[in-house]
Amino acid sequence: MLKISTINRRSERRLVVEGKLVQPWIGELRSTWRSAGEDLQGRKLVIDLSNATVISQEGKDELLELMKEGAKFSCCGVLTKYVIKQLAHRCHARCRE
Repeated sequence: MLKISTINRRSERRLVVEGKLVQPWIGELRSTWRSAGEDLQGRKLVIDLSNATVISQEGKDELLELMKEGAKFSCCGVLTKYVIKQLAHRCHARCRE
């Protein structure tokens, strides 16, 4: 199960991802991110993975694609930080090629 909540603050709009980022819910993150990116009025858009419990390979692939499109992430926990760090490394390596 996956839940995505939107929190609007003065300086940012935060998408809080809770649960399992696996099929068939991966597409929901992309569509929510795109919708949330509209009408930001100068605010940052951040995907918060602090409450994600599972990220499948398909989920990692989707996060990488969002990262390439400019998505910013927030997370805590050793595993989630490691996943984002590895994806950032892959993203930057592909950008240099």
